Amino acid sequence: MGGKNKSMETTGSPILFPLGCLLIGAAVGTLAWSAQGDFSGWLSYLERDLTDKLRRLRAPTHNLHRYVVVWLSATAANFVVFWLVLESPIFAVLLSVFLLCGPWYLLRRMAQRRRQKIEDQLADAMVMLANAVRAGLSLAQSMDVLAAQCPSPINHEFRQIVGEYNMGKPLEQTLQEARTRLRSENFALFAAAMMASHESGGRLNEIVERIALAVLEMQRLERKVQAETAQARKSAVYMAIAPALILVVYYFVDADSTMRLFTEPMGHLILAAAVVLDVVAYLWARVLLSPDI
Repeated sequence: MGGKNKSMETTGSPILFPLGCLLIGAAVGTLAWSAQGDFSGWLSYLERDLTDKLRRLRAPTHNLHRYVVVWLSATAANFVVFWLVLESPIFAVLLSVFLLCGPWYLLRRMAQRRRQKIEDQLADAMVMLANAVRAGLSLAQSMDVLAAQCPSPINHEFRQIVGEYNMGKPLEQTLQEARTRLRSENFALFAAAMMASHESGGRLNEIVERIALAVLEMQRLERKVQAETAQARKSAVYMAIAPALILVVYYFVDADSTMRLFTEPMGHLILAAAVVLDVVAYLWARVLLSPDI
């Protein structure tokens, strides 16, 4: 009887795994079918958000839907492999979250860096515009000078403004679209001064020079804050890297106990909690060390 029961267990175990996979697949399929309306809405929102960031970076967006589908498919494949093949649901959820959030966060950071670079170049562009107006050039001619002589990336914005204006679009509309695209308070002041001068014919060079002086003072304060918090930001990076280095060192001290973190469910949970807390601490430190002046 004991041998019979043992043989039944050994013959029944190969059936349990595909049956479990089938049931999980059916559950996931049912959930996806019932929530397909919400998923399509979320996908549309994600594509709109990515399109906005790519346009701010002046990157092509015509194949964005295909890239998003590949991105989500790779995330789903990672989830299935880690959950069913490697039998690690905790790592499956953790890595899937990072695969979903990682590219979006990097794209957001790139858009922020480009916007910050434009902010740093805006004061010099204002001074150049004031000098061109003082020399007797019209506003459209002064914008041509900015498009030709300003450094990248702000020159691309002025080239687009000049190009759209030369094609017949009103200057107010081109400036409004640029202000919406850049989302910069300093550029909003700059655009408002140009529109006011274009409509009423005031002294644009004096207004722009005053705005440029205010922007330069604000940039001086921002650089001072950045310099005073540079060491703290480096410490935040070291703090985020330290747990991984400690884990590598501990592997050479006690390899068996370290490998249990990767082979046992409780170890997976401990590692996942450590990674989440490490990332949250790093992002929190970045927020605290990047004050908005």
